[in-house]
Amino acid sequence: MDNPAVVSALAALAQESRLAAFRLLVQAGPEGMAATRIAEALGIPPSSLSFHLKELTHAQLVNQNKAGRSLIYSANFATMNGLLSFLTENCCGGAPCSTAGLSTCSQGECS
Repeated sequence: MDNPAVVSALAALAQESRLAAFRLLVQAGPEGMAATRIAEALGIPPSSLSFHLKELTHAQLVNQNKAGRSLIYSANFATMNGLLSFLTENCCGGAPCSTAGLSTCSQGECS
């Protein structure tokens, strides 16, 4: 990831409702959730949730797909892992780090 993309992702996550929505979508896995279910789970009015999901989508942290008349949102695991890699790229002063205890996610499958 480049600096502008990282700043965009971090800015999108730097708000309580957006952070909660993103974490919920990470837990939901690749199948994602309908916007109505996200609103219900988080207790956020649909109009407010729409704004927050737009911000997460713009930052490429969330994917949006249409299923019939519903909008299904899912976490973009590639962007999430890219952000985590960027933030930890130079950990340990450039020396090899132990990856014990660290995990990465691929389409909701954590390893």
